[in-house]
Amino acid sequence: MNGKIALEEHFAIPQTLQDSAGFVPDDHWKILEARLLDIHEQRLRLMDEHGIEVCVLSLNAPAVQAIPDRAKAVELARIANDVLAEEVARRPDRFRAFAALPLQDPDAASAELHRAVTDLGFVGALVNGFSQDEQQGDGQLPLYYDLPQYRGFWAEVERLDVPFYLHPRNPLPQDARIYEGHPWLLGPTWGFAQETAVHALRLIASGLFDEHPGLDIVIGHMGEGIPAMLYRVDHRNRWVEAPHRYPARRKFVDYFAENFWITTSGNFRTQSLIDAVLELGSDRILFATDWPFENIDHAAVWFDSAAISDADRRKIGRTNSVKLFKLGDGPR
Repeated sequence: MNGKIALEEHFAIPQTLQDSAGFVPDDHWKILEARLLDIHEQRLRLMDEHGIEVCVLSLNAPAVQAIPDRAKAVELARIANDVLAEEVARRPDRFRAFAALPLQDPDAASAELHRAVTDLGFVGALVNGFSQDEQQGDGQLPLYYDLPQYRGFWAEVERLDVPFYLHPRNPLPQDARIYEGHPWLLGPTWGFAQETAVHALRLIASGLFDEHPGLDIVIGHMGEGIPAMLYRVDHRNRWVEAPHRYPARRKFVDYFAENFWITTSGNFRTQSLIDAVLELGSDRILFATDWPFENIDHAAVWFDSAAISDADRRKIGRTNSVKLFKLGDGPR
């Protein structure tokens, strides 16, 4: 399929490059390093070869979220967004941008999102999970965005009417004891999905979407396992008559169907895609590759031949993103 739009497509700047060093063996690092720093050469060539018209670029992880110093986090987010804006301006027909945000400081994050959207033309934000702030828990307290101090930030996201991509990061060491002796379970294998799924469920349970029903949240990797678990989340011990213990007014499945979108990033399995279509419908699924941590050819060759209808392939590969990110007629 030609004209695909890819959404979880990472890059790095020199200040954040080493954040990605631990995700591949040492003998593969030089390859990943080159992939992260490149935008207009190998990346664009692979896009051309595999029918990807536009990539929405985002900063690698955890980057800004792992900087406990608020001023430094604000500065790095601004630097990264300015660099990305310059790169996109070189080929606006092929690239769009997600903003990096310093959510250690909700007011600063709101201001930077406003600048990125209104001044730089970004189509939303991608944030790498929870943030660390030295003013709270000496930087060792993971700050999830269901906390009350983030309500003003979410109001700004809704007002700007742009999507928020909740991207994974690993748990902090004190919260990762379940993985001790099994480091292979961290990262893309399992830790990323568990961390992001809990964060997303916390957002739902908090009542955030009752207060701000216009929010659009994107999560990757075919929904981080949530679509398959929605019934159980809503119906645990169904025979027990007891009120639920969280502020949200409705079932989790209702919010997930109305306020969430999922992408195919790094999860190139037709059975999983069909399950997601059955649970959410093809209107809520978006194509993504997770380059450079996954291969563009693996994502595109699988998607182009997956056993789904051509109408659903067109929606997932292109038209859903055109609608969500307001790309006008979108790429051809």
